[in-house]
Amino acid sequence: MDVTITPSRVAGRARAPPSKSYTHRAILAAGYASQTTVRDALWSADTKATARAVSLFGGSVDRDDDSLEVEGFDGQPGVPDDVIDCENSGTTMRLVTAAAALADGTSVLTGDSSLRSRPQGPLLEAIADLGGEAFSTRGNGQAPLVITGPISGTEVSIPGDVSSQYITALLMAGAVTEEGLEIGLETELKSAPYVDITLEVLDDFGVEARKTDAGFAVDGGQRYDPADGEYRVPGDFSSISYLLAAGAIAGDDGVRIEGAKPSAQGDTAIVEIVEEMGADVDWNREGGTIDVSATDLEGVEVSVEDTPDLLPTIATLGAVADGETMITNAEHVRYKETDRVSAMAEELGKLGVETTEKQESLTVHGSESTLEGAAVDGRGDHRIVMALALAGLVADGETTIAGAEHVDVSFPNFFETLEELGASLERDD
Repeated sequence: MDVTITPSRVAGRARAPPSKSYTHRAILAAGYASQTTVRDALWSADTKATARAVSLFGGSVDRDDDSLEVEGFDGQPGVPDDVIDCENSGTTMRLVTAAAALADGTSVLTGDSSLRSRPQGPLLEAIADLGGEAFSTRGNGQAPLVITGPISGTEVSIPGDVSSQYITALLMAGAVTEEGLEIGLETELKSAPYVDITLEVLDDFGVEARKTDAGFAVDGGQRYDPADGEYRVPGDFSSISYLLAAGAIAGDDGVRIEGAKPSAQGDTAIVEIVEEMGADVDWNREGGTIDVSATDLEGVEVSVEDTPDLLPTIATLGAVADGETMITNAEHVRYKETDRVSAMAEELGKLGVETTEKQESLTVHGSESTLEGAAVDGRGDHRIVMALALAGLVADGETTIAGAEHVDVSFPNFFETLEELGASLERDD
């Protein structure tokens, strides 16, 4: 689907979708449990992939409005009777890979062409070190993957600078092993707030895991058992970033974002970033609302070491701002659904934005740029699509985004929400 956006001003109220990160973890945690109701769940392409994996392990996931009724496999995943297709969801593949290592038999995992290009090697090595068998069919550390369990080891080391999802996967699986798991970090942990999310979800499911001097640890023999058999998913600050940025660049009469209560999400940093750039922002943490309106923005320097999903949003904000916006510590952002550093540099370039791309950084030269409408490519990446849509709100002329349907991964009603706020857009299916 192509979406064409013409310059627009936005105003009104919008509700953030539920958190994708929390929903993934909650669905799998409910799979490890016996019976759980997951409320306010995000039902998107990615989270559906995790739900299908739970079903293949012997559980079931039934949707009722915004809630999921999950019958789990009670700590012991069965051997799937089919290949686990994770589609485009890296979170699904990594979390489910560790779950597969608990099954007494062999599981096969694959995904779409993008997912089959993303690194899984360190997690495969960790599973092998723990006594399982794990390999890439192409021998390159990328899917398709073949996993044979059950694992039996209690100590493992893993790099922390490729993906925090490796640690999340091992912690979630380690809780239901006999003796638990100690995870040592070989390198500095990046995207650390995502592990904080995992620790929070585990705690809500009655599972104790902890940070250690060497990394992380989780005791074995635990049961996943949330209070009253329920878990509620918070709003998603990665998605909130697009609504917040829309208000900051085009919200002359103000935008109110609902569903923005504080949580362990590192992407809450977007509130401070937008405020630092000069937007008028008021976050009512207790009420869970953010009010934002547009003013002249100034470039800033921002590290995305712990917030990789914010890079596309910040890059678009930098294109509108005066001065330079330097986004640093960004090498790991190259290993997402697409190389988001290069993707934003190249697609913003089509819109007349000057950038300087280095291996670990992206600098956006806002003062040297003039946003002009053009045809751009969402690269099959939901975050690239939404960031380019923001640019379309303020570019001179029409901006047409190819592959706009990929917003379904995390924010299925993104374009409907923009329209409700006053954006002028057309869809071409």
